[in-house]
Amino acid sequence: MSREQLAFGDLTVDVDERRVTHRGHDVRLSPKAHDLLVTLTRRAGRLVTKQELLDLVWPDAHVEEGILAVHVSALRKALGDDRGPSQYIQTVAKSGYRFIAPPGDAGARAFAKPARPEVYELVGRARAHLLSSARSELPHAVEAFEAAIAIDPTHAAAHAGLALARCAQAEFRLLPPAEAFSLARASALRALAMDDASADARTALGAVMFMGEWDWIGAERSLQRALDVNPQHTQARLLYGRLLDAQGKLAEGLAMKLLALESDPFSPSVHLAIALSYWNQRRYDESIRWASKTLELDPSHGLAREFLAGAYWGMGDFDRHMAENLKHAAAHGVPPEALESLNRAYAEGGRAGVVRLGLQHAAQHPHGFPDIQLALFHSELGDLDAAFPYLERAIERRDPCLVDLAVAPQWDALRADPRFQQCVAAMGLAH
Repeated sequence: MSREQLAFGDLTVDVDERRVTHRGHDVRLSPKAHDLLVTLTRRAGRLVTKQELLDLVWPDAHVEEGILAVHVSALRKALGDDRGPSQYIQTVAKSGYRFIAPPGDAGARAFAKPARPEVYELVGRARAHLLSSARSELPHAVEAFEAAIAIDPTHAAAHAGLALARCAQAEFRLLPPAEAFSLARASALRALAMDDASADARTALGAVMFMGEWDWIGAERSLQRALDVNPQHTQARLLYGRLLDAQGKLAEGLAMKLLALESDPFSPSVHLAIALSYWNQRRYDESIRWASKTLELDPSHGLAREFLAGAYWGMGDFDRHMAENLKHAAAHGVPPEALESLNRAYAEGGRAGVVRLGLQHAAQHPHGFPDIQLALFHSELGDLDAAFPYLERAIERRDPCLVDLAVAPQWDALRADPRFQQCVAAMGLAH
């Protein structure tokens, strides 16, 4: 297997060996100066912004921009590039740096190092777990991606997949969102550092910007770049469709998800994403149809059952809403006495009785209910003054389940209140 070696005239960077030679002599560099040189040479000929360099070379730390000038100066001195016009690193005023030396005879890049077969197998297995969109499958996805990385730490697709799995862990509340997205960003940037032309890596970074940072413009650019590299990328299409939905471009979002269906017609996650588009459009019959298709592909799919229940709630058919909720609860091991309590609350007080029961449980177990759920409970009962503080706190904590706030029907009870417009604006979205 060939190593990754970057050659530029008298300069050679052996990435795997972390060795730099100049005119036949070893060049001694600090670890970060070496990483900076690798980052620049991998992108030879193009501008690399200061922020890109900070993100790629220091993915796990917050450092000041001035550190770049220090390391670039050290690099120039080590390469003898600090006297006269620069031969290697060009400073682009107020923007960043560009590596300008022409490639040498060895070829600018040698990425011929193939992954071992077990790495491909692990990444494929992990993706299958991830694309199931099932909460119970996520730990298996994380485990398989991490196993692939342990075998081959340079495999960009494994790092990108792990980033997506971390984002999903945040949505499913398997990890605190701040922790999950910090891990996801680090993994996405590692993937980009290894292969900045990877559609998987661009998709992963787009997911972090979208779900974790609410950087709508940055997420759109990253996902567009992913689709420029691979127009058939299923996850990029799904995420881009959801991003368009969140911005109120509902028809465009659905169209993008239907393209994902062309890429992967038997994926439960694709069918469920289409059900979500119809939910946001208040086309509940279609949402039910696509959620039912998801269950045909995966009868144990918990989110699909939740979507069915939600669609019946949107239609005002609370009997069927309750029936689907009970099926979902029973399938996830809710004790029989709790199911009986739910049935009794519904029989005595209808949907409002179930909501009041939920609030009673929340009062008894204050850490067991997320702020977003408490905001919805209070809004259903018409107590907007109680609902908004919970919603505002969820926004402050960047709850990833709020990305659809501007369009999702579950928030309709709050929309006429001026405070709702302020909440949407706080997320950087248009009302």
